[in-house]
Amino acid sequence: MSNALPNAGRPAFYTVREAAEILRCNKNTLYRAIHEGAFPAVQIRTRFVVPAEAVEQFARHAVETGTCVDVARMTAERRTPREVLRMTGGAL
Repeated sequence: MSNALPNAGRPAFYTVREAAEILRCNKNTLYRAIHEGAFPAVQIRTRFVVPAEAVEQFARHAVETGTCVDVARMTAERRTPREVLRMTGGAL
């Protein structure tokens, strides 16, 4: 956002601070959610970036369903099949 080039379009990733500002939450809250696996992020060494699509997906889901988006629940639902595959060696 602040370091984006003019007319470059929307960024593919936000810093955690930028994502927290968009979501109107404290950046430490977002960091905790990321570390707990309750919010998607990409880790590059010690730095995290948040996919812009993830922020937009949660907002879109809230608007379309008219309900509260429970990010932790959504992440757990996605994580469970991956964990089953990992534990079974890819066999369902």
